[in-house]
Amino acid sequence: MTLPETMRAIDPDSPGGPEVLVAAQRPVPSPGPDEVLIRVVAGGVNRPDVLQRMGGYPPPPGTTSILGLEIAGEVVAVGDGVPAELIGQPMCALIAGGGYAEYAVAPLGQCLPVPDALTMVEAAAMPETLFTVWTNLFERGYASEGDVALVHGGTSGIGTMAISLCKLFGVTVIVTAGSDEKVAACLAHGADHAINYKSEDFVGRVKDLTEGRGVDVVLDMVGGDYVARNMKCMADDGRHVSIAVQGGAMATVPVFEIMRRRLTLTGSTLRARDVAFKSLVADELTRQVWPHVEAGRLKPVIDKVFPLSEAAEAHRRMEAGTHMGKIVLAVA
Repeated sequence: MTLPETMRAIDPDSPGGPEVLVAAQRPVPSPGPDEVLIRVVAGGVNRPDVLQRMGGYPPPPGTTSILGLEIAGEVVAVGDGVPAELIGQPMCALIAGGGYAEYAVAPLGQCLPVPDALTMVEAAAMPETLFTVWTNLFERGYASEGDVALVHGGTSGIGTMAISLCKLFGVTVIVTAGSDEKVAACLAHGADHAINYKSEDFVGRVKDLTEGRGVDVVLDMVGGDYVARNMKCMADDGRHVSIAVQGGAMATVPVFEIMRRRLTLTGSTLRARDVAFKSLVADELTRQVWPHVEAGRLKPVIDKVFPLSEAAEAHRRMEAGTHMGKIVLAVA
């Protein structure tokens, strides 16, 4: 296959508002050892993309400045150590950058095959939220069958994926959302309970819903004063997992309460983790989760699809906070 030398990509020269997201010509990357080159059909839009565009979340050293953390498409070239038979195969992948482009390089270990049950748009909306929810809610938070989980941001890509996985694995899930319409959408998607945090005290509601016991695990993307409030929602031996700090990077917590009730406060970021770790996660997802995807039991919630040329509008929609599920860019 003859590949072009250049491609369309969203690679702003400087940080700024959505208006900086204009297509530019960039060289088509070449796959290195244990990497594949994917002709991108679609790419997911995620909150870290917005932060990077604004200058607050630079890519890891050695990573392209082109935005985009997840893609789906067709393998068109392979690096050393990768079987040539993979050329032509449909793949989706978690990447550290480069997804807002016509071609992107992905480590083979971070790729998952796209089954017939998924469209390319759906496949592009899977990796970032799936890797994030699995590693944090189910691995760091030890969510398991019979547990009760509290998930903030129930209509986000993370929230909708968390609801889906909890239902698959027997975890009762309580979510928060910012309007009655979003509450209804979460319930329609499968959440056991949904709380409008703007009109209700979620701490009191969680206590009522759990008959005073509290939840076993919290997945939190807010931070700030939510951490101490989340602790009031937790059962003894509960686990609190932080994955973002949209409401503030600092929190004040009652340390003796952590000791007395044996609470665990943990968290993680995914983008900067090495290929070896992400490949282990992909292997576990292949065994534990991907059979559900292949059977059509797990699909992402798609909010809206924009062409690559309208990446600015995609970011405006994400920043408006009105979306339900994933926003996706159609590239090819």
